[in-house]
Amino acid sequence: MAGRRVNVNVGVLGHIDSGKTALARALSTTAATAAFDRPPQSRARGVTLDLGFSSFAAPLPGAGALQVTLVDCPGHASLIRTIIGGAQIIDLMMLVIDVTKGMQTQSAECLVIGQIACQKLVVVLNKVDLLAEGKRQAAIDRMTKRMQKTLEGTKFQGAPVVPVAAKPGGPEAPDTEAPQGIPELIEVLISQISIPERDPSGPFLMSVDHCFSIKGQGTVMTGTVLSGSVSLGDSVEIPALKVVRKVKSMQMFHTPVTSAMQGDRLGLCVTQFDPKLLERGLVCAPDTLRTVHAAIISVEKIPYFRGPLQTKAKFHITVGHETVMGRLLFFSPAPDGLDREPAPDAFDFSREYLFQEQYLSKDAVPAAPDGQADGAGRAPEGGCPRQQWALVEFEKPITCPRLCLVIGSRLDADIHSNSCRLAFHGTLLHGLEDRNYAESFLPTLRVYKLKHKHGVVDRVMDDYNVIGRSLFKKETNIQLFVGLEVTLSTGERGLIHSAFGQSGKFKIHIPGGLGPESKKTLAPALKKRVRPGLGEAAKPEEGPERPEPQHVTLSLSFKRYVFDPHKRMVQS
Repeated sequence: MAGRRVNVNVGVLGHIDSGKTALARALSTTAATAAFDRPPQSRARGVTLDLGFSSFAAPLPGAGALQVTLVDCPGHASLIRTIIGGAQIIDLMMLVIDVTKGMQTQSAECLVIGQIACQKLVVVLNKVDLLAEGKRQAAIDRMTKRMQKTLEGTKFQGAPVVPVAAKPGGPEAPDTEAPQGIPELIEVLISQISIPERDPSGPFLMSVDHCFSIKGQGTVMTGTVLSGSVSLGDSVEIPALKVVRKVKSMQMFHTPVTSAMQGDRLGLCVTQFDPKLLERGLVCAPDTLRTVHAAIISVEKIPYFRGPLQTKAKFHITVGHETVMGRLLFFSPAPDGLDREPAPDAFDFSREYLFQEQYLSKDAVPAAPDGQADGAGRAPEGGCPRQQWALVEFEKPITCPRLCLVIGSRLDADIHSNSCRLAFHGTLLHGLEDRNYAESFLPTLRVYKLKHKHGVVDRVMDDYNVIGRSLFKKETNIQLFVGLEVTLSTGERGLIHSAFGQSGKFKIHIPGGLGPESKKTLAPALKKRVRPGLGEAAKPEEGPERPEPQHVTLSLSFKRYVFDPHKRMVQS
């Protein structure tokens, strides 16, 4: 690695008006084409509306130079899709806090995104110049303690907190006063950066965040290389447009290069196409990405999200820079696999899985509604499973790599409410490319509902056969249940043999026969009836009063596979 420029991506996230762009400007020595709110809409509104990129360099002992690419993310709540997309390419996050206001709603959401997307955090207390000079240090100390308290219980516990004034006097103040605390912040950043392992092998994949044309040269796509490497003259595919283009030239922050690898910030100039067709997306080695209509993902609920994650509910699903609506169906390991070691990067299709009405949480475990699968919406006895999954059906197909990060949100929630809109995150384990996946693939997914039904013995036919009722509705196709075992409350086990009549009754065959006590219990109570003579009143029955007949109950437990097209029932 000696002599090479190693690129590390540092995200700049925080609430709107916390001074993120001013901080990026104060830190940077080189700006990309869309840095520092260059788009006209951003300048007109005075807020960051898109991702901005800039960089500064620092010496790296034994490895040449360290290039720190700053990913300036918007802070407005309505732009959280952009924030999530930007956060997925960062190695370290700076959480920018207005020291005069402290943690705000989007500060908290950014902290949640950081916990999902990266391993290291530096908290920046900005605008310290606005604090009264005589009370400044005391105010900084109070806010530092408050932020350290906020980070307790997160993966960022103990993260450094650095006070700065990125733009003394505010955004409208003249640039006569130098920023404060920037050298100290750079020193902290360098100390916190872990040089990531970069692998040039494997297929080339790049996340594109800006696209524009240069007359006479071609179309430029700027972004971050996610995997593999690329060189001049290579052919690359733009899956969203279904086109392949040749690489004509490449730059890293205005410096021409002949190759780039995983982790690099890159401008890629290819043969001409309309840049309006690709605002954001992916570019890859030809024929290495697939478009999927549904996917199996691992799921982990974000604890700050209020409310359940329910099967059949729709969420905004973000994969890279793309966000689409998706409907979810949750499932967990079968009861005998609850303690199995999680497999974060694989899914075993040979195993059975238990359908869930909702994601199982330790803190909120509602009881299952009557008539629903036992265990649906509540943790199985013994606690929550160590791993849970979901089938996500996308409203429109997406193009993505396997094992990519997936974030689910409720972006239609009120942006002014003090609640977390981020609901869950996970990994895309298996994408379903066939548009007709419901017929071609889902029947192989062995997700079942565990059902319990209860009825009573209506009458005895003989020592080996009884008639049952109240287990099925009149319209139920009892033939689907033929052969399943039922248990009598008297202990015998029998098999459903056939329907009996048209009212939902059914015949049960008991191979071992009814026991003597069962026969006695099932025997009807026969009362002697005396026909009174003409003009005589009926005489009461003599002798001790006979007891009323006892009901013998039936119980049936079975599995019903959710995606079985034949709706067969299987004994549990």
